[in-house]
Amino acid sequence: MQVTRENKDDLNAMIRVHVEKTDYEEKVNIKLKDYKKQANMPGFRPGMVPMGIIKRMYYKPVLLEEINRLVSSSLTKFIEDEKLNILGEPLTSKEEQNEIDFDKQDSFEFVFDIGIAPEFDVTISQDDKLPYYIIDADKDLIDKHAESYKNRYGEMIQAEEVEQEDVIKGNLTQLSAEGDIIDQGITVADASLSMRVIKDDEIKKQLTGAKVGDIIQLDLKKAFPSEAELAQLLKIEKEKIEGESMTFQLTIGEISRWKKAETNQELFDKAFGEGEITSEEEFRNRLKEEIEKAYAQNSDYKLFMDTRQMMIDKFTADLPEEFLKRWLLESNQGKVTPEDLEKDFSKVRDDLKWQLIQDAMIKKYELKVEPGEVEELAKQQVLMQFQQYGMSNVPEEHLNNYAKEMLKKEQERRRLYEQKFQEKITHLVKEKVTLEEKKVKEDDFAKLFEA
Repeated sequence: MQVTRENKDDLNAMIRVHVEKTDYEEKVNIKLKDYKKQANMPGFRPGMVPMGIIKRMYYKPVLLEEINRLVSSSLTKFIEDEKLNILGEPLTSKEEQNEIDFDKQDSFEFVFDIGIAPEFDVTISQDDKLPYYIIDADKDLIDKHAESYKNRYGEMIQAEEVEQEDVIKGNLTQLSAEGDIIDQGITVADASLSMRVIKDDEIKKQLTGAKVGDIIQLDLKKAFPSEAELAQLLKIEKEKIEGESMTFQLTIGEISRWKKAETNQELFDKAFGEGEITSEEEFRNRLKEEIEKAYAQNSDYKLFMDTRQMMIDKFTADLPEEFLKRWLLESNQGKVTPEDLEKDFSKVRDDLKWQLIQDAMIKKYELKVEPGEVEELAKQQVLMQFQQYGMSNVPEEHLNNYAKEMLKKEQERRRLYEQKFQEKITHLVKEKVTLEEKKVKEDDFAKLFEA
């Protein structure tokens, strides 16, 4: 077998794969003999079907399978051996590939077009300047996070009168248009109605101030215009709502209210562990530390995105765009039209440029991510998930087990590796370029991502 390369220009080339009979004949014959041993046809004993019949039935599909395997493996090996940095995947050449007759030919030539990545520089230095935004953990932001903790560690209490955020539990009884209880009508015991979920302002006003034991007539269709919500409340199928009266009598049995935690030792112990925080001043200092730590990650992410744009702007090398468009259309056949591709190609091109830049930076600056670093990141993300449910003191064994399960999923593992490389690149940029620190408010920082 012979594999050769022909350059069209600096960014486009062809690879020719020549396959001779001697390259595939032995493997094809071995496969046909296997078929003969396994063949079971009427008129012949098992394994005794003549080879002529086997060849008529199986030669061509076996040939195609073996040639496809040979060409694919040879193409891959050639690209690796020649250290070709190709973009996308090789495509069958429209101009050079001749029609092949597998019934008459015993030698074949396959021609592929390839797109080649350009040479470019990814050096970064003190001459490069980037802003570094620091979110100001001021009093208002600390107050906001303190309220979040108080809400998270609050409790449900019983209330005497309905207010805007309450949950009402009571019995619902279906009424006729005249306001009479319908015999054998829909009834729901201990139905829960959240004031937050009710859509109609007039009904909210009607319920506000009501007390346990009050009987109130409601139009549930106005209160819950979503048929799915209404069906769930009444414990019936959506199809049964049509044609039914949605006027109900509510007899209030219980009023529940979420009460925020007080800023006291009980809150400190629940949030951070017993005795870890012993005063409001320590509590607010801890919140300030958490805010600064959390927003430092946001600041780094903004720096990473600004780095990405800076490097794309500095990327002046050409790409084999026509090849790339063809590859994108063929690899997404039926999903992407030429019109869609033209409209979105500038974004696709920038994404591809960044992938090339990122790979080149990793290689030039010898950035590496060790498996242990990925495992630690997985544990951190697992802990964050537990903390969202108010669980801060999770045993190390549990974190390890959940992290291992996360890393078994290829997509998750790849995502974590990419995140670690992103962190490495950000750290590199912080060391190499000139950063202009800018202190901003939380809202102003959020607006930076709106452009």
